[in-house]
Amino acid sequence: MTLLDKTKLFVKQELENAEGGHDWFHIERVYKNSLLIAQNEECNLEVVQLGALLHDIADAKFHDGDETIGPKIARTFLENENVNETTIQHVINIIENISFKGGNFEKKFNSKELEIVQDADRLDALGAIGIARTFNYGGFKNRALYNPEIVPNLNMTREEYKNSEAPTLNHFSEKLLLLKDKMNTETGKKIALERHLYMENFLSQFYAEWDGER
Repeated sequence: MTLLDKTKLFVKQELENAEGGHDWFHIERVYKNSLLIAQNEECNLEVVQLGALLHDIADAKFHDGDETIGPKIARTFLENENVNETTIQHVINIIENISFKGGNFEKKFNSKELEIVQDADRLDALGAIGIARTFNYGGFKNRALYNPEIVPNLNMTREEYKNSEAPTLNHFSEKLLLLKDKMNTETGKKIALERHLYMENFLSQFYAEWDGER
């Protein structure tokens, strides 16, 4: 069995009981998006593949906000598979720097491989699947769909973003609609724009139905 096959099997097992928007199928979509973007970029494909597969191995929001668990699990797995330290550290850097974190987070590491996996991950937060994942997570957290009296907060600190209990619809303004302007690659930007427009149409319909206009 190849390292890639072992990694896929490991991730499937680790995320067997994960919330629907952060499960194996999310990882698989990000992996496929990463391969699509990587076709047009000069990169280390193995790092891209491993980074995509392990980027959400232990999402901090499901571990009391602890952002160290994911990198530790990934490192242990890769070391057990005798992956070289340079590759391991690159994958760890991707895991540690991929997240949006309210948009108020400066990356401490940059690489083409991170840009590719980050774009792939952000694409899965956009479009039809992005909408489905957003409401799935909102339901998981028992949040209101929408409350016109609670306006989106576009200037949240990292801690405020992490601990927000705002209605699900606010997440569109606070994160999802901002992503198209934060993409790194030309392929990512093109796909993000298409998915962004789809979300704008959804929101127009949502507000019209909410107000009884159609």
